[in-house]
Amino acid sequence: MRLFTVDAFTGTAFKGNPAAVCLLDSPVTDRWMQSVAAEMNLSETAFLLGDSLRWFTPAVEVTLCGHATLATAHVLYSTGAATGPLEFRTASGTLTVNRRSDDMITMDFPAKEVTSATVPPGLEKALGVTPVRAGKSQLDLLVEVDSAETVAALTPDIPALTALDARGVIVTAAASKTNTGTAAGADTELDAGPDFVSRFFAPNVGVPEDPVTGSAHCALAPYWADRLGRTSLVGAQLSKRGGVVHVTYAGDRVHLAGQAVTVMSGTLHF
Repeated sequence: MRLFTVDAFTGTAFKGNPAAVCLLDSPVTDRWMQSVAAEMNLSETAFLLGDSLRWFTPAVEVTLCGHATLATAHVLYSTGAATGPLEFRTASGTLTVNRRSDDMITMDFPAKEVTSATVPPGLEKALGVTPVRAGKSQLDLLVEVDSAETVAALTPDIPALTALDARGVIVTAAASKTNTGTAAGADTELDAGPDFVSRFFAPNVGVPEDPVTGSAHCALAPYWADRLGRTSLVGAQLSKRGGVVHVTYAGDRVHLAGQAVTVMSGTLHF
């Protein structure tokens, strides 16, 4: 079976979020897919059989993943297996993907509205910062802090975050011009600067910190659209690798767009 490693939400190799993409030629068991994902040891491995797409972390299967969907579409487009719009059947419904004329790939994902919430006990201590606002989406906790500099400097207590009842924790702030270099160095399309920044921690699904998280932007898009009064925004994820996600909030949907780069391809033997 063909196996690829793709850096997603970046135009530069070794930046963004690496995902493995396995093009299945026949049905396999869940246990086998979980074993492959553990072997790859990336935040997600995508498995595509026909138009059916599933995603596994090294520990569990997840119901929505942006960067591995982007990586899968990039593989299909770059190998010539696809040219036009794609539809993937997933645990989150049918996801439509298309390649733009500028070679960026756009994905139509469900919006994850954020409702206001009190800061859960232990979260402030685990993050080491005092939240300005807190909310909760269908999947994650969202915490806004005072600045992009605070987001970049976070050194959370990862084991303490596992006590929280959520897939993960999104920490975000409005962007500043002085602390977006990690992501800005990865993508030339960031010349005008991002609108907001974030980091994402998900130890409950086996991902201590995810480099760039498409599914988190399904919550960040409606959140910042409301805060900033605009529906089309650019997010920079300030992980060590850095990455850029273009978002458009469209009611119950979010359009995510980004670049991707193949860094490895080969054959899976088992």
